[in-house]
Amino acid sequence: MTPTVFRGRYNHTIDEKGRISFPAKISQIFAEQYDHSMVITGWGRHLLVFPYEEWAALEAKVSQQSIIRKEIRAFQRFFMSNAVDCTLNHQRRVLIPPALREYARLEKEVVILGMVRTVEIWNRELLEAEMAKIDESSEDFADYVADLGI
Repeated sequence: MTPTVFRGRYNHTIDEKGRISFPAKISQIFAEQYDHSMVITGWGRHLLVFPYEEWAALEAKVSQQSIIRKEIRAFQRFFMSNAVDCTLNHQRRVLIPPALREYARLEKEVVILGMVRTVEIWNRELLEAEMAKIDESSEDFADYVADLGI
């Protein structure tokens, strides 16, 4: 099976019920490879969308960690406990739970980013600010890009 690759940047809106329409290219991958199933959680004031299988692999790794370690418990409280199973409906929409909408400040204009193995959902203004910071510091990851052979 060819590895899943999510790519692209898509401007969308979130409706008054908290639903976001996924772009056709991304929703097609979820429909054909993941039975419309995904897990959504928050990170860095945006949402991370995992295909269910990717999330299950992450859970398997996390479950092997000692809960005695303070940073593991903190990570699980912050990242894992906010995760919600979601399903893409036949109209390519997903309902974002209120707590996650509030966390990521999703109000009207959102941007969906394909991030190779995952998808991100951003408040448009927050993403623009983040992209400006990244643009200013792009030399900080030049070594990483060079190591990729680019």
